[in-house]
Amino acid sequence: MKNDPGSLYVVATPIGHPDEITLRALEILKQVDLIICEERKVASKLLKGLEISQPLLELNEHNEDQMVNDVLLKLLEGQNLALISDCGTPVFSDPGRKLLEIMYGSGIEVIPVSGPSSLMTAISICPFDLRQFHFLGFLPPKTEERKIVLQRHSNSSEAIILMDTPYRMVKLLVEVASVFGSKQTIFLATNLTLPSEKIYLGSVQEIQAKVQQRKAEFILIIEKSNRRRS
Repeated sequence: MKNDPGSLYVVATPIGHPDEITLRALEILKQVDLIICEERKVASKLLKGLEISQPLLELNEHNEDQMVNDVLLKLLEGQNLALISDCGTPVFSDPGRKLLEIMYGSGIEVIPVSGPSSLMTAISICPFDLRQFHFLGFLPPKTEERKIVLQRHSNSSEAIILMDTPYRMVKLLVEVASVFGSKQTIFLATNLTLPSEKIYLGSVQEIQAKVQQRKAEFILIIEKSNRRRS
């Protein structure tokens, strides 16, 4: 007798503080047959702390095209799988989109298990009007391409939200100052929910002086008004 296909759970994990994990996420991660992770080393550390020992399968930007068929086969065999990212809510700015396309095309049930999100956490404490905003996410890695994207949105009537890798935080502040002006008001949330968490609100030049050469996980929000160039 052929098994009914399994389900794919998209599970949010902590963005920093380990206690952010939800009770539902814990239950699902303990019950599934396999956990699909972005980086094995990061996932192993998280799951060890949660006393979860399910086997892991890496799926990231380097191998997603090759791995989706293996994942699909396991689901069609009746296994239940969970997809997690290195931190926060998967897929949004992480690998997994191709996988979801295949799941829906194959009739596999995809179940969200909501939880921490660095984007929503930053929005929840930002004083700007964010009823509407442009989420630009990660900019291209090349400087000129990044500047083109920023310039394209320099006259936007809505707030702009950016994120990038920790080692590009200082570079991004320089680029924002160049395009929007050093007096542009911004909100910078770094290492959210960690003991090293820092929140900055002020002009680009003020915040540059405070962060200096610091590296941190971050969300950067550019206020929609006061776009003065200097």
